[in-house]
Amino acid sequence: MNFTRTLTLTPVYALLSLSLFGCSSQHQQGQTLVEHPVSQAAGKQVTPFYGTLNPFASESVYFLLTDRFVDGDSSNNQQTQGGEYHTFNRPLKGPDGQEANVGYMGGDFQGVLNNADYIRDMGFTSVWLTPVFDNPDQAYSGGEEVTFGAYYKDGGKTGYHGYWGTNFYQLDEHLPSKGLNFADFTRRLKQDHQLNFILDVVTNHGSPAYDMAQQRGKFGKIYDEQGQLIADHQNIHPEKLDPSNPLHAFYNTHTGLAQLSDINENNEAVLDYFEGAYLKWLSQGVHALRIDTIKEMPHHFWKKFFDRIRKKYPDIFIFGESYSYEAEFIAEHTREENGGVSVLDFPGRRAIVDVFENPESNFADLLSYLHLDDGVYQNPYELMTFYDNHDMERMNADDMGFVDANNWLFTSRGIPVVYYGSEINFMTGKPEHQGNRNYLGQERVEQAKSHIIHNELTRIAQLRKNTVALQRGLQHNLDFNGQTASFYRVYQDKARSQTALVLLNKGDSPANFTVTEKLSKGQWRDAISGEHYLVDSSRGQISTQVKAHGVKVLLLNSPVENAELIAALEAQQQKLAPKQMLVSQ
Repeated sequence: MNFTRTLTLTPVYALLSLSLFGCSSQHQQGQTLVEHPVSQAAGKQVTPFYGTLNPFASESVYFLLTDRFVDGDSSNNQQTQGGEYHTFNRPLKGPDGQEANVGYMGGDFQGVLNNADYIRDMGFTSVWLTPVFDNPDQAYSGGEEVTFGAYYKDGGKTGYHGYWGTNFYQLDEHLPSKGLNFADFTRRLKQDHQLNFILDVVTNHGSPAYDMAQQRGKFGKIYDEQGQLIADHQNIHPEKLDPSNPLHAFYNTHTGLAQLSDINENNEAVLDYFEGAYLKWLSQGVHALRIDTIKEMPHHFWKKFFDRIRKKYPDIFIFGESYSYEAEFIAEHTREENGGVSVLDFPGRRAIVDVFENPESNFADLLSYLHLDDGVYQNPYELMTFYDNHDMERMNADDMGFVDANNWLFTSRGIPVVYYGSEINFMTGKPEHQGNRNYLGQERVEQAKSHIIHNELTRIAQLRKNTVALQRGLQHNLDFNGQTASFYRVYQDKARSQTALVLLNKGDSPANFTVTEKLSKGQWRDAISGEHYLVDSSRGQISTQVKAHGVKVLLLNSPVENAELIAALEAQQQKLAPKQMLVSQ
């Protein structure tokens, strides 16, 4: 990924045409509004302000485990697959009727397509699915047997999640339907539902490879595009592999994650194999890449791999999973010499969960993870922000905690990612083997459409989808204290200017805001209600109220004119992108 890449922006319109509500004396009375594009500052000299110019910053991502979303075609469920080590429906029973599952449950491409409008209508623009390539056709017979609530155990599990690859060129048989292969799927997502596809990339490991009483099926094996065996762990402990054996050379002679086959990052044939595999998928409609377990392989491997991918797809957006809560550590992946990709913001996840799981928390506790202008990240505005996923406990918040978290996620810096089911507080607080990855199903999708989290998420996600300042603007914080927070997001170039004043309230009662700090004069407009707020020489403040667990985004679609704010933004911009600080004419 090339950070802060220049692009041409299309004019951005506000979300809805809405009637004005009753206004205080500060508001202008008005009639039904149609939001106008952000201002065209033609002929005027303005200083550019932006957090990022990367096109992917306009995206928001819905992440789902394909097998656990919706079964849209039961004919591909493979219910008899695996024999003694069957793969379909392997429940883990817990106390009080609780249950998880480590077998396949039937989710597929058709189930995603059937609900693509549901995803799009919430305001998402991209879908990230778990890996699509072929996994073993049996349950794993080695390792420690997994039980309800157990951690780091793979015995008895299947590759329902997609991360146990055996042929990285071949589509797993549980996913397609008649007339719906991978290329069909990505094309229909884009053409029929305006959704981009994010491919989950695995190169660090294959399937579980040793510790079986005897080798079974495809475990520990890797096949090429023609179906020829090119690597075989042969159920041998890594330390006993023979590097001179061509079938062993694909693997390291040390242990990695669990009993997974650990890929040899120093073998040039490995690079050739994965380059070919992922270029194949990219040619079939992939919009961006997510890199699994990026921290498990050295930077030199990723630099070579990404250079090869970018040779054909120079503008591809790539983000990695470096599971660490140390910002300085995960930031290493964002450096150009290490491959120059974005990462999932794990330090941000910790801060977000700490704040929104706890009603008495302080908004100020979110500030430490932002790193807006300290140079820790190559570009903090291109990080992928989230609060839960498939590898950790789901956020243990009540419905209003999720509402508050989404209001923050879709207005603050970064590119938001929401895990399937979070829109209905699905399996609250549960880790992987207690229900984190349970099957959602069509019935719950239908129920979600009237759920308060879903409805509030839709409002703020749609607003971000249509507001350039929330997508790409510099973030300048005003006041973070207790249950409330306020900050600006500012985007400005020679063609358009937009400032968003974001007001957040996570309390149980309405909160009053009076903003005077660094406030530009002009006609501000509530992006949701359409109310006007005039700031001029006789009225130098904005006073308004935000409902309990609510958000207001007030937009000013003209160049920044407040000298104090200009100075602060120039200082931020200089630290973020010093080579880009040129006055636009």
